[in-house]
Amino acid sequence: MAFERITGKDWYKILGAKPSDSPAELKRKYQKLALLYHPDKQEADVPAGEVEERVQRFIEIDQAWKILGNEETKKEYDLQQREDNLTKEWPLHAQIYLEDMSWSEDEQLYTLSCRCGGNYSVLKSETKDVSLVCCDTCSLVIEIL
Repeated sequence: MAFERITGKDWYKILGAKPSDSPAELKRKYQKLALLYHPDKQEADVPAGEVEERVQRFIEIDQAWKILGNEETKKEYDLQQREDNLTKEWPLHAQIYLEDMSWSEDEQLYTLSCRCGGNYSVLKSETKDVSLVCCDTCSLVIEIL
């Protein structure tokens, strides 16, 4: 299942969960909320406006579980969250194409010198998962295109 970035949604918050929760804890939290908000479990005398809100909440809970309940999409979501947090916390120094970085065959590593004298480094095995790289000396970050 391909994962699409949906900005503004904190899927952990929707489930009342934390990234450190185990798969079993995530499932338990999802099931508890799903039962609470499932359209078939609603009282008959609930006002129409509230019914719509509860249906929307159930849809969000279900979407959160589809992302966090699958190991692959959870990993991808966690990486995107980490990248989003990095760009909020540290200044983006530059956008660089991977081909413009120096390649070390022995170490299987791409590197680029930072203006502070430090280095940006990314292993070849990480290039598919990583787009933001921190300098090993200062707080600058580059984005790999």
